[in-house]
Amino acid sequence: MRVCLASTSPARLMLLRQAGIEPLTESPDVDEDAVAAAAAAERGAALPPADLVLLLARAKAADVARRLADEGSFDGLVIGGDSMFALGGRVYGKPYTPEEATRRWHEMRGATGILHSGHSVYRVSPGTAPVEATATAEAAVTFADDITDAEIAAYVASGEPLHVAGAFTVDSLGGAFITRVEGDPSTVVGMSLSTIRRLAAQLDVRWTDLWS
Repeated sequence: MRVCLASTSPARLMLLRQAGIEPLTESPDVDEDAVAAAAAAERGAALPPADLVLLLARAKAADVARRLADEGSFDGLVIGGDSMFALGGRVYGKPYTPEEATRRWHEMRGATGILHSGHSVYRVSPGTAPVEATATAEAAVTFADDITDAEIAAYVASGEPLHVAGAFTVDSLGGAFITRVEGDPSTVVGMSLSTIRRLAAQLDVRWTDLWS
């Protein structure tokens, strides 16, 4: 049983490898901003974080699943995901700039936010239409209240928080500044392994059959 990760995220790739799965990786051709804007225009307001991450995860997985189905030789699962961090009524994607990452860390210090993760899994096999299963997962993340301004500056200078949802990681340099995670810890890394396992089961695929 083959697995294709519809993402070029190093964190998601590492997570699957640590779980015993060596996936193919394909970059989805999805304009995330355009997808989110179209959904907001149709709804008349921005989507809640849980709805938005699921929408984007589905768009990514669908694009890759369609391509693999058209090729006609892939037999396995396609996994797509998306994550966003919500704190105090605001939703945070990737900060991209040191200034924005620093501002966020001053807000997050001593606070608790929710990491929302959307999951889309497609069963793709030759000669049949792809079948999808979807779900969202959430994890509450609490940050230490004694993080110093110097520590924030050093962490931002490392470059790590600039290109990850919420401006933090739990499995690398940022982990020392997190005091509590409530929920599946892998959700904070990039996707919930327990959720992916459940979705695979819905598609009649045993998790252990995905091990390399």
